Amino acid sequence: MLSTLSTCPPAQVTLGWHHSAFERDTVDNVWLVAAFWMGLALVASLISIRIGLSVALVEIAVGVVAGNSLGLHTTPWIDFLASFGAILLTFLAGAEIDPESFRRNLKASLAIGGVSFLFPFLGALAFAYFVAGWDLRAAEIAGIALSTTSVAVVYAVMVETGLSRTDFGKLILAACFVTDLGTVLALGLLFASFNIWMLAFIAITAIALTQISRITRFVLAHWGGKVSEPEVKFLFFVLFGLGGLATLANSEAVLPAYLVGLVIAGVFVNDRVLVQRIRSIAFALLTPFYFLKAGLYVSLPAVVATFGLIVVLLGVKVGSKIVGVWPMSRAFGLNVREANYTTMLMSTGLTFGTISALFGLTNHIIDQSQYSVLVTVVILSAFVPTLIAQSFFQPHEHLAAAARRADEEAAVARSEGAARLAPSVAEASTEYGGQGGSE
Repeated sequence: MLSTLSTCPPAQVTLGWHHSAFERDTVDNVWLVAAFWMGLALVASLISIRIGLSVALVEIAVGVVAGNSLGLHTTPWIDFLASFGAILLTFLAGAEIDPESFRRNLKASLAIGGVSFLFPFLGALAFAYFVAGWDLRAAEIAGIALSTTSVAVVYAVMVETGLSRTDFGKLILAACFVTDLGTVLALGLLFASFNIWMLAFIAITAIALTQISRITRFVLAHWGGKVSEPEVKFLFFVLFGLGGLATLANSEAVLPAYLVGLVIAGVFVNDRVLVQRIRSIAFALLTPFYFLKAGLYVSLPAVVATFGLIVVLLGVKVGSKIVGVWPMSRAFGLNVREANYTTMLMSTGLTFGTISALFGLTNHIIDQSQYSVLVTVVILSAFVPTLIAQSFFQPHEHLAAAARRADEEAAVARSEGAARLAPSVAEASTEYGGQGGSE
């Protein structure tokens, strides 16, 4: 399986001009390409602030416009940054799940997440096979791709609204994990080939998960708070290493990232400053490339050509989520507004949906046309349900609680930051400026 969202060939950034010499110069100039992408991200942020929508949604929309009207494409280094953004978002989503809150909401998370996977999997599979006329293997890919919930989008919304600090938000994130775990298991059981790399990946990941929490605490206790950020580098080292093994095993790097995040969530509960530092890296640099790139997959001519099938499949995905998730949410005590909000967010899809469609394409299970339809539906499902949730069903009571919690955490962060500032400055002068000072 190829890496996350990396099917666009290493191409050019034409910016809408068609003079070959200019195109060649812009492609070769990494800084101009980076400036253009970051400029799009800045525009998306300003629009998001202005209209009050999640920046992830606006970045996807800006990506659609740039891909269809400005000739925007990716490069290998953009593919890497986008993939790392997906990995880091998935890791942070797992790390935000408070273990105590997860235990309290275990039954609800398993039930809501379970039906969130099962109903759309069966619904999309049946529609693709019996109505659209796809063969069984292609229909299975459609069922898997449209059963997902986008951890990346949901987590971005949870952080932006502050709901990640509340039990309600943590319940949604935990249910998302259960849904995508079902997706990964279905893809593995139906299609994966077990080889020596798969066995090595499973064994090493299992060992890492049993030791990562203890080692992270050791690193924090001995080197935490240093200006060179060894704890952040250690976590990145683990994510890169397990991601590489996952790729060798024909799996996906975001899966171990989620598991690592869940395992060390207890560490992050007691070190919110570390969470803020990693989150800043993710949202300032990496996730704009991920969401902008996601928008590039939507080809407006292809959407027009297969509009009817795309709309119906989107309806099947969202409709089956509503049939499964909404009654289950009500059964576990959520009020109508909370159930509506949960259902819409659980109806999103992006990372694992695209991964599943890409797996089908690269293994010749689905053709290019079927792939384009599935990816377009997946990306629209990241946008449409989230837009509905944010516009009509925001849980105001939980948002108020999140704001109060944010104020408390900000006070704690200021206190901890002040305590760390003096030794960090002293270390910086010794580590990077000592020679200059002595001269």
